Amino acid sequence: MSSILTNNGAMTALQTLKSINNDLSKTQAIISTGKEVASAKDNAAVWAISKVMESDVKGFQAISESLSLGESTVSVAREASEQITDLLTDMKTQIVASQGQNVDRTKLQTEIEAYTAQIESIAGAAQFNGLNLLTSGDDVEILSSLDRSGSNAPTASTITVERQNLSLTSTGGTAATFGGTAVTDTTIISNGGGNAGTAATVAAAGTQVVAIESVADGNSYRITLNDTAAGGNDTLGERSFEYVANADDSAASVAAELTNQIANFFSVTGESNYSVTRDGDEITLTNNGAGTVSLNAESATGGTAGVSAGGLGDLNDIDVTTDEGAAAALASLESMIDRSIDAAASFGSVQSRIETQASFVSTLTDSLKSGIGSLVDADMEEASARLQALQVQQQLGVQSLSIANQAPQSILSLFR
Repeated sequence: MSSILTNNGAMTALQTLKSINNDLSKTQAIISTGKEVASAKDNAAVWAISKVMESDVKGFQAISESLSLGESTVSVAREASEQITDLLTDMKTQIVASQGQNVDRTKLQTEIEAYTAQIESIAGAAQFNGLNLLTSGDDVEILSSLDRSGSNAPTASTITVERQNLSLTSTGGTAATFGGTAVTDTTIISNGGGNAGTAATVAAAGTQVVAIESVADGNSYRITLNDTAAGGNDTLGERSFEYVANADDSAASVAAELTNQIANFFSVTGESNYSVTRDGDEITLTNNGAGTVSLNAESATGGTAGVSAGGLGDLNDIDVTTDEGAAAALASLESMIDRSIDAAASFGSVQSRIETQASFVSTLTDSLKSGIGSLVDADMEEASARLQALQVQQQLGVQSLSIANQAPQSILSLFR
């Protein structure tokens, strides 16, 4: 039956042509954008995954910049440490020469002071973007990675760079008054679990731990060692070591300052009955002698911070113009050479680690980009073939619709 009101052939051809045109529009969009999944409507799940990965890529690009900045900072500190080590080694020649009796120690002292001034200049200038790792202060954290576990929020990982104090500057602050009428704060330092100001007796082969409990600008810290009592080693006498914290100090840096003072004194004087080490904010004194020693840790508030002598501060005290000074200088310099070597080695190790991490982050970023591409990028060869096929189908659809639309014309012949 033929009808001029309902043309089933035309309707079928029209629906087919609409479907072809819709597929053709999608294919053209894929070719123009280069993406199989360009928006959430194309494939919501794949699009969501790709966006999370893209955000991680941007995060790793920022991490790469952080690593580059950190590597440059550590590189400056390492090179400065190596140069300081070379200068200290050259200075050792002058100090060794001063051990003799028939040398001009005054001229040797002048050369030593010139070396000292150069070392101080290098230590002060070894900064990158305002950060100098050869001074005291908190350790530096360098952003190194962005860790993600499943659907959990990512967490940042860091590489810790320990400062290596090779400075020489020393300007005295004003310590708070200890004992007597002063108010002693017994919460900012712990003497082996006891309150500040409580003396402890360290027996032969024994140890004693002093912990820095808290730090604030102007807090004063003092450790006093005394082995003159009956049964003591009686080689040290009574010695006090003090430090006044500033606003940039941490518990670890205060402990480091006090440890360095004590260790330097032992080195310069040749004291072998005692040794001192630090672990974070804890200072451990070890009694290597046969007798005892008294350790008294005190703290007080209300001081004025200065700039303490750095790790090479003993260079300022070297004086080879006397027999005693020349002998002490040799022992002191050996300790400082070891310190500068350790500093350079520490920076070198960290720099190598940063370089390795930077290479990994670069490779990881490329892998993430490849993964995103495999999810959302279009197969252009396939898209090209599909486009040509759809264009042919479109032409056939138009032709088919044209034929279907002409069918009712044949009915007119029945009425002639």
